[in-house]
Amino acid sequence: MKEPNTPKIDQLSEEAYVDPIGKTLTSSLGVPVADNQNSLKINEKGPTLLEDFLLRDKLIHFDRERIPERVVHARGVGAHGYFQAYAGNEKWTKAKFLTDTNNRTPIFVRISTVQGGRGSADVVRDVRGFSIKFYTEEGNYDLVGNNIPVFFIQDAIKFPDFVHAVKPEDANEVPTGQSAHDTFWDFISLNTEASHMTTWIMSDRAIPRNLRSIQGFGVHTFRLINKNNEAFLVKFHWTPKQGVAQVVWDEALKINGKDPDFHRRDLWDAIERGNYPEWELGAQIFSEEDAKQWDFDVLDATKLIPEELVPVTPLGKFILNKNTDDFFAETEQVAFSPANIVSGIDFSNDPLLQGRLFSYTDTHLHRLGTVNFNQIPINKPVCPFHTNRRGGYANHEVYKGKANYEPNSVDENWPRESPNDSGAFKTHPEEVQGSKLRVRPESFADHFSQATMHYHSLEKYEQQHIKDAYSFELSKVKSEDIRRRVVYAVLANIDLDLAEYVAKELGIKTPPKQQDSLHQPVIASSKRLSTSSFPASDIKQRKIALLVHDGVNASSIDDIKIWADAEKAIVETLAPNAAPVKSSDGNEIPVDGRQNGEPSVTYDAVIVIDGNNLEVFKADGVSKHYVLETYKHLKPIVFLGDKCALIDEFQLTKDAALFSTQNFKEIQDQFKQAIQNHRLWDREKVVAAIPA
Repeated sequence: MKEPNTPKIDQLSEEAYVDPIGKTLTSSLGVPVADNQNSLKINEKGPTLLEDFLLRDKLIHFDRERIPERVVHARGVGAHGYFQAYAGNEKWTKAKFLTDTNNRTPIFVRISTVQGGRGSADVVRDVRGFSIKFYTEEGNYDLVGNNIPVFFIQDAIKFPDFVHAVKPEDANEVPTGQSAHDTFWDFISLNTEASHMTTWIMSDRAIPRNLRSIQGFGVHTFRLINKNNEAFLVKFHWTPKQGVAQVVWDEALKINGKDPDFHRRDLWDAIERGNYPEWELGAQIFSEEDAKQWDFDVLDATKLIPEELVPVTPLGKFILNKNTDDFFAETEQVAFSPANIVSGIDFSNDPLLQGRLFSYTDTHLHRLGTVNFNQIPINKPVCPFHTNRRGGYANHEVYKGKANYEPNSVDENWPRESPNDSGAFKTHPEEVQGSKLRVRPESFADHFSQATMHYHSLEKYEQQHIKDAYSFELSKVKSEDIRRRVVYAVLANIDLDLAEYVAKELGIKTPPKQQDSLHQPVIASSKRLSTSSFPASDIKQRKIALLVHDGVNASSIDDIKIWADAEKAIVETLAPNAAPVKSSDGNEIPVDGRQNGEPSVTYDAVIVIDGNNLEVFKADGVSKHYVLETYKHLKPIVFLGDKCALIDEFQLTKDAALFSTQNFKEIQDQFKQAIQNHRLWDREKVVAAIPA
């Protein structure tokens, strides 16, 4: 059932949407156009005339359609939705959108990669930006987060250095969308504060299966303020109801070549189908006194708070239920900033956060070209707003009244301050005393213990993926000195087994065993840092490929489609070409695509349909590769009827995600569970020899 419009969608409908259907083509100024095919010339082949205002109108706009892309987070996708608060939050905050359980607050979400430009691929090894704009009744609030709970640096003054290092190298603008190059790893080896975050980038979190299955984190410590002006320190989390899922590295590399828009397409398709993704917003809530007891500093953005110390308190949920109508007008022009807060929320003294409060607004002024970027429809509040700001490029507001200053008498001092308004923002009073210094706190000096904790919190297969990721990335680094420095100065201080493995893969002498000298975290491991702690509860929007040839058993396809429909999973029938296939009873069955055009890496599971065509399948190299690649990427596979013989033919090892049956209904429940489990990680031990 279609969700009702939010106030933001109503506002866009009234003020911004332009519907061209059934309308005459006009110039930018509304002049109807009789001929949009030819410019104005002297005779048929003569010179083009400068007086052709329609040609000039069209070209002048075209020449200026692109704006500067974001320096980081250029590649993104956006969607609309709403947030709804849970009961009981008033003990923590007076922010109305977090305490009014009857109200659905409109939101706009943008999820992005960091390193690559607008044209880069989706499934690169990278952090994902995850920003939420809440259009509240008390003003816009932006929660500008990532899918990883920590960051590379502790102080904003290092941000330009970090970005310069991770971006494509200056000489040749290579590589795009990758951290596997010398300048990035040079920075990491010399700035060991990045060690913790780097273990996350090398983990499965950096190659998500889709954007519906990623967590979000506010990264920094913020404050919540309640009606009694009591302040609480918080770290925000948002967790997908879809579970957390990832791809394997070989799969990521192939997806980027075969469908570089994979993540964008998946999110769009899920929303269009009504499989709306949902997250639960929560916060770790603690006091200043709590923070003083821990062996890390909560103002250090390279650190997290283990949930064993402070569990996450659920605050509400948000759902994405509407795609954009105009990518540029919405996703590209949206302007997020951590400086956009409302009453009941305030900042901490995190030095990285403090720099971001300036930098985001500054970059919007450059990218969007005007101080009036908040008048752009996607950025405009849904609540009334009244300022004394006037003029500036692209001002869209026509103000009445004489006064553009305060106090004034000519307009009876309107608009005026409202200190007694419950929604009026008041900065939390914080006592500060001391000297101006350029120093890093001693409490920020531990660069390795939480990296160790993170690594030791993971399942064995997750640790192996990190080992392989470091080995892959550093194999692309040309400088032997940089490679050695990463192994000795970084990895050996995180985990010696990790360092020894990577050293061996790179042909570097293994570091000395100095385990006793490593700083050990108070919390040795934290279960919620592993993706295995966030399983899926259903198979909605999971994609299943049915491999078919002429002679296929139509009843098997029918049974599977009925089952998948009930589970809200997606089934697509793939044949050698786009033409319909003939069933075993002679009827034509339409197909959804070609097997070599809809690759296995874009599906979650495969079913090989039975029929009178076993020898045809054996002779089809594309079909054989499809099955072997699916098996190698640890996905569930079902062989039906005569196709059960392919298990021995392809020398596959039977396991908990490999099914053979004469009747799909007999194994449909086990198959569903295997898809919910996402991947059979135990299969990694046997797939190395498969040439797929």
